[in-house]
Amino acid sequence: MSRNAELFAAARTLMPGGVNSPVRAFKSVGGEPFFAVRAEGPYLFDADGRRYIDYVGSWGPMILGHAHARVLDAVLRTAVDGLSFGVPNPLEVTMAERLIERVPGLEMVRMVNSGTEATMAAVRLARGYTQRSRLVKFEGCYHGHGDAFLVKAGSGALTLGVPNSPGVPAALADLTLTLPFNDFDAATQLFAQQGADIACVIVEPIIGNANLILPRSGYLQHLRELCTRHGALLIFDEVMTGFRVAAGGAQDLYGIRPDLSTFGKIIGGGMPVGAYGGRREIMQLIAPSGPVYQAGTLSGNPVAMAAGLATLDLLAEPGFYTRLEARTQRLCDGLEAAAAAAGVAFRCNRVCGMFGLFFTSHPVETYAQAMASDSARFNRFFHAMLDRGVYFAPSAFEAGFVSIAHDDAVIDATLDAARAAFASLG
Repeated sequence: MSRNAELFAAARTLMPGGVNSPVRAFKSVGGEPFFAVRAEGPYLFDADGRRYIDYVGSWGPMILGHAHARVLDAVLRTAVDGLSFGVPNPLEVTMAERLIERVPGLEMVRMVNSGTEATMAAVRLARGYTQRSRLVKFEGCYHGHGDAFLVKAGSGALTLGVPNSPGVPAALADLTLTLPFNDFDAATQLFAQQGADIACVIVEPIIGNANLILPRSGYLQHLRELCTRHGALLIFDEVMTGFRVAAGGAQDLYGIRPDLSTFGKIIGGGMPVGAYGGRREIMQLIAPSGPVYQAGTLSGNPVAMAAGLATLDLLAEPGFYTRLEARTQRLCDGLEAAAAAAGVAFRCNRVCGMFGLFFTSHPVETYAQAMASDSARFNRFFHAMLDRGVYFAPSAFEAGFVSIAHDDAVIDATLDAARAAFASLG
């Protein structure tokens, strides 16, 4: 038995499904996961000594590649002085300054420990500010495992939500409304009917949890206008897109100012982290300035702040995002060419350092179109690539990530593997 298999067998007796986050179990694609023991640049190394070109990047944070020397140095220098203090530390202030400088919609921020914490707190704050209860979310968007987010639409876009996870009370799900992403008319109709009761709209401005779906031209602006007209707050969940698709996130890329934004992943440089922020008048309702309560023992801990600041400093170097986008384009263009040569129906959506793989001959602009792509063929492709030393996300409905460490040689090696993998699909 391989060391990976031994570890997974042991893990299944100790942890639900043998993992600490569901998609890691490979349940969607079949087979068993490998266990990483080391990472460097664009590579992961497993317990059996195999090396993989990694396009998951710890689900987004590793935009510089794994174990970047300057990030590790910042972590080690900071850790020597202590891991957590339980009182304010100077790096929290510097991080707040960096975020507010770079993200157009931020005037004040609060650090937390995960993207889920950030989205939960932002929704609570929106409800406190507006004195309304209803939340609007979108099919295909994922905002963490908070109760209000684990809700799917009923028999139509405007029906009340029903919980799609045991443990979520139906009464709470009733407060969540779900819309189809990129549907202008559905959003307009919902606000016409229930706008006076809606506290906020929360959206991934670029969906990265139903593979990768880009907003149609004008769609985010349409949401902005609806929220403004009806007195609801617009929340951009930029946990994934923040500092990955542009220097100021998706709101910078598309020129939209949300009322609140949430962040994670990259701003921790690989350490556990989250943040939410927005307009000053709203953020000042957070305790201790105001009555909306939110707290966290490890929030703003110095090690995470050090890793995130080192990462943000490197992202600020001239031309970083131009180079990152060029590498993503090289990868996606090469994958589409390899699929076409093999006669495989395939599309690749992309934006800067993110991409999505769809086994379909049609453009993918909606959640329904994403769900209609051939997930069984993706699963075969995933394993064909894994066998050739390339690790894509183990699900047909997760985005992929390119780092600046994915140079031309690494991408060319990926495309060599892809040509053989597409040919094997028949």
